[in-house]
Amino acid sequence: MSAVQGQTVEIPTEDGTADAYLAHPADGLPHPAVLFYTDAFGLRPHVKGMADRIAAAGHTVLVPNVFYRHGRAPVVELPEFIDLSQRPEVFGRIIPLMQALTPELARRDAGAYLRMLAGHPTAADGPVAVTGYCMGARLSLLTAGAYPDRVAAAAGFHGGGLATDGPDSPHLSAANVTAELYFGHADDDPSLPPEQIERLEDTLTAAGVRHRCEVYPGASHGFTQADTDAYDAKADERHWTALLDLLRRTFG
Repeated sequence: MSAVQGQTVEIPTEDGTADAYLAHPADGLPHPAVLFYTDAFGLRPHVKGMADRIAAAGHTVLVPNVFYRHGRAPVVELPEFIDLSQRPEVFGRIIPLMQALTPELARRDAGAYLRMLAGHPTAADGPVAVTGYCMGARLSLLTAGAYPDRVAAAAGFHGGGLATDGPDSPHLSAANVTAELYFGHADDDPSLPPEQIERLEDTLTAAGVRHRCEVYPGASHGFTQADTDAYDAKADERHWTALLDLLRRTFG
């Protein structure tokens, strides 16, 4: 584990400037890059802590505020602990932001994030890995499909809507993916019912994508997020093992 430095950075995009958190080992050397997509609650202290943990394992980690078109993070004011049973209005404010981030915009933004990493002195030359949570799992898959020459590995945890019936469903990107993929699904997740899990698995297999999809028994949607009522410590540690193993396989 390495000492870590973190800072706020600005990323120029085609639609403005995205604020982001950048974490990296404090040794001054370039390290393999990881693009980190947050859950729907966005860039906040808990997420920065997750990025720091990945950075401590020897990576440069970029966590963009994907809702930058609506303001700097936190775009929606959040309580220190997010209990949706008591604060449903929080998610009510977030849903329109999620809906506004279309696949087209997400792919365009991903290009800006990858360009930023390609030109940053703390990021090593070569391909990157991507990880995402909740809606970020969709963004991870979309990014792997849109930029196969840049993404060598992509992961998603407790993702929703990964393989819908819609014409812009993320799983339709599989034909373009060259990265190794890993998905850790929440058990009994209304946002990713069994038929979507099966469709995702079948599509990745048919496309010849190297992948592993696992359902975490008893884990709820959001199981990695310790500042929410969905947190599951056992499932979260399983997620860390899977993610860090994927990064080791990718970057050696």
